[in-house]
Amino acid sequence: MFFVDTIEVSGLGNRSYLAGGERTAVAVDPPRDIDQVIAAAARRGVRISQVVETHVHNDYVTGGLELARVTGAAYLVPAGARVSFERVPVCDGDRAEIDSDAGLTLRALATPGHTPHHTSYVLEANGAAVAVFTGGSLLIGTVGRPDLVEPRLTERLARAQHASAHRLAAELPEETEVLPTHGFGSFCSSSQAEGSATTIGKEKASNEALTRDVDTFVADLLAGLDDIPAYYTHMGPANAAGPAPVDLTPPAPADAEEIAARLAAGEWVVDLRNRVAFAAGHMSGSFNFEAEGQLATYLAWLIPWGKPVTLLAESREQLAAAQRELVRVGIDRPAAAATGGPADWVREGETPAAFRRATFADLAGRHPTEGVVVLDVRRGSERAGGYVEGSVHIPIHTLHRRLGEVPDGEVWVHCAGGMRAAVAASLLDAAGRVVVAVDDSFDAAERAGLTAGNP
Repeated sequence: MFFVDTIEVSGLGNRSYLAGGERTAVAVDPPRDIDQVIAAAARRGVRISQVVETHVHNDYVTGGLELARVTGAAYLVPAGARVSFERVPVCDGDRAEIDSDAGLTLRALATPGHTPHHTSYVLEANGAAVAVFTGGSLLIGTVGRPDLVEPRLTERLARAQHASAHRLAAELPEETEVLPTHGFGSFCSSSQAEGSATTIGKEKASNEALTRDVDTFVADLLAGLDDIPAYYTHMGPANAAGPAPVDLTPPAPADAEEIAARLAAGEWVVDLRNRVAFAAGHMSGSFNFEAEGQLATYLAWLIPWGKPVTLLAESREQLAAAQRELVRVGIDRPAAAATGGPADWVREGETPAAFRRATFADLAGRHPTEGVVVLDVRRGSERAGGYVEGSVHIPIHTLHRRLGEVPDGEVWVHCAGGMRAAVAASLLDAAGRVVVAVDDSFDAAERAGLTAGNP
């Protein structure tokens, strides 16, 4: 008997895995906060004997090196990966015994494309393939993007992705379970597909890497590539150097005077509360990145790398969860933190700031009107599918550098669902603009009578 446990890293759109028998197990692409992997092994009553990486990750800081050190496990990394630490280099065809009593082995399968050295691992039970850990190679309905390593390699890697997908499909039985690391909202995925489980057979029938010829596939893949989060440029080097252990102890507490001083010094003060609560009242100058959602992705994307950040949370639990999210992308230690609410964070004699929230129906009652600016902060690929007539387009990840480009007037800011609009509204509010956050699904724009068309 064997098991495969999935460890969700939902904020980043990734998954890690623990697979084994009754005695020993392997951890695949572990997140940086390794305690949850260790806890999963403890629940199973197994020892982690191997830790494996499918590739040097570009979207998060790995916990592999530290997990191997803590557990005494062998650390398997593709031989072609240029890293600065001791590891077991893995080559195509190499095998590793996972649990002899269960007849479990792991077979390396070179699947370049997401990176030049990318390696998938086939889990075999008594010689039969039962699952394959595909990392950033074959995903559910798509493949990992090939443009995160070096622009000059992108087309070559896209072609390699096609070949790697076909190799997996040709060499593995159709019932083999496909277990990717990326593809559940991760920007490492070349496109977003629905579904949470798949097999080689299902992918052969539906994945464009397996249903289209290489030239058509590559052309469409390259045409559809979206923006790359800015912090990705720091993840690969951090992983190649060998990440340090994490420290999840609470940050130093900050009172109202210290929060004000940090704002005055140009540091980032981030309010983790939900966007409804933030709009109703917040520390003037603070930014709203909701703890629930893609906190790590968007905060790491927008914040100038290395700038001190102070976290404001409604509870210690919310603060701790946010810290866990942020260490996964290399934001290791908040400069300070405070819990409670705006009344606790403003200095005596000051009052919290606030701004309005609205729907697209509300916007329809005001637009077009002189003095009303509609700001679309979605990505270009989203806007290509339709937009509000007369709106200004500045993607959220560029807005903090382009605030001066927002026309004068009352700014009604929207995205596709409300979360990014709330971030943008907080940036504009902190800059002294009069802002209204459209907290609504973009599908409602047309229903509200706003003209939506193609640019």
